[in-house]
Amino acid sequence: MLRTGRCLALLLGFAALLCAADADLILYNGKIVTVDSRFSISQAVAVRGGTIAAVGTSDAILHSERGPKTELIDLDGRTVLPGLVDAHVHALEAGLSEYRAPLPPLDSFTAIQQFIRAQAAQTPKGQWIVVPRTFPTRLKEMRMPTHEVLDVDSEHPVLFDASYVVVLNSYALKLCGIGRDTPNPPGGEIVKDASGEPNGILKNAPSLIKGLDRTAHFSQAEKLDALEQQLKRYVAAGLTTIGDRGTNPEQIALYEKLKATGRLPIRAVLTWLANNSLPAAELQRQIEAAPYTTNTGDSWLKFGAFKLILDGGMTIGTAFQRYPYGPFGKQLYGKTNPDDRGQLFVPPKKLLAVMRTARDRGWQLATHDQGGGAVDAFLDCLEALNREKPIARTRSHLIHASFQSPEAIARMKKMGILADVQAAWLYLDAPALERVFGYDGMRYFYPLRSYIDAGIVVAAGSDHMIGHDKNRAVNPYNPFLSMWIEVTRRTGRGEVLHPEQRITRAEALKTHTIWPAYLQFAEKERGSIEPGKLADMVVIDRDYLTCPEPEIKEIQPVMTMIGGKIVYRAR
Repeated sequence: MLRTGRCLALLLGFAALLCAADADLILYNGKIVTVDSRFSISQAVAVRGGTIAAVGTSDAILHSERGPKTELIDLDGRTVLPGLVDAHVHALEAGLSEYRAPLPPLDSFTAIQQFIRAQAAQTPKGQWIVVPRTFPTRLKEMRMPTHEVLDVDSEHPVLFDASYVVVLNSYALKLCGIGRDTPNPPGGEIVKDASGEPNGILKNAPSLIKGLDRTAHFSQAEKLDALEQQLKRYVAAGLTTIGDRGTNPEQIALYEKLKATGRLPIRAVLTWLANNSLPAAELQRQIEAAPYTTNTGDSWLKFGAFKLILDGGMTIGTAFQRYPYGPFGKQLYGKTNPDDRGQLFVPPKKLLAVMRTARDRGWQLATHDQGGGAVDAFLDCLEALNREKPIARTRSHLIHASFQSPEAIARMKKMGILADVQAAWLYLDAPALERVFGYDGMRYFYPLRSYIDAGIVVAAGSDHMIGHDKNRAVNPYNPFLSMWIEVTRRTGRGEVLHPEQRITRAEALKTHTIWPAYLQFAEKERGSIEPGKLADMVVIDRDYLTCPEPEIKEIQPVMTMIGGKIVYRAR
């Protein structure tokens, strides 16, 4: 009787073991692009417990992994990629940007003026009108507007938002008390016309704006909803992880609440964006007191880098360059000083002190550095820190670094510094920038081939912050558009800019999978389709590796899967 009981227990245990080995889900009869170390192509993948159980031929996987409860999905030849990553978004700002109403396309002075008139008709007199973020590089006139362009309405103060640069109409200049004798604010500039009067352009001067509440009044529930819905749009675009590159305590709390209530639809890695304007001692105090540091969290929500903003933007002429912007910069950006190289927001001594504290606290280090001069300034800081102790283990990185040089790339390679880059600016802004810097001056603009040949890890992102549509947003977040730009280097005008910097389709795919996973300290759990990794995958409507080149940007996700669960299906 005892022996029979033991036999029965053994049989039940063996049956349970067999049952445990059954896959929850098998995708078969497809093209599985694994992005493993050999860039293997398989036919099937099995998922168990939210992770990849096996990858191989359809026959082998169905034979070894299928059980009575296994869900089967016949891919019918479709391609499966690892879950895609956008390493650089600003999700809450993007979600709120069209939460109450769609934004108009603002591609010319005429469109801007039409927007102002429409807003004036429904805005009480004396209240501010804000023209949504628009860059002069994308206007038909290829010129920064001045107050004359905005003066189509004289009963409202008007602000044209170009990010680190704004333009005020005459009413707003008077309201804010800005005249020919108003001194420049620290680190900022009031641009004057030939007669010495303000022309409306203010650079890095938010302290001068009076009576404007730039924070739209959204309730906590609305902000949570806007963030959740934007994260769902990312999932529908084929993304399974995003890096939110500018979070503050309020935004961090929103992410945490979404996760705590089961509403976080995508994996998120948060960058802590510190307030540049604070004194170094206060920034250091905040760093030491913060309850989090790099890798605090889990596979769904964790912290990535500590970030400062070193300079402004290339689209508005405040990126800190190695040399002046030149004659066309006067027209495009409204510059008056022929020696203007842009603006460096953080002095080197302060940068080094703050970054040393962040490094010692355990942070990965990053800065927004668009222009070549800002790139060099951050590399100087990193070299100083590297002399104290090797910086490579922190996986610190440049953010944007649009204007590179062979010397800077060599310095990055020597220290093990990574790059967070955005393809859409080549597509949208390179035609205007080429007129500023010339063809040769754009040789190391977004230089992916040079990065990869030097062995530098490249993480691709969008810097998405305005607009809901993945293709029409101010900075589009369609990862397949990004990969197409990386492969072709075509601008929106159809021209190819420095074709020697093109990369292969396989390399472009890595910039949205295994390489950003590495930047986020997650390459052991995601970024490729391999046994033991998280079952994050996207099924697409055509073969990324072999479809005609123009079709890469047209690829659509059919299904997005995170942790073995299907979280999006195309209708």
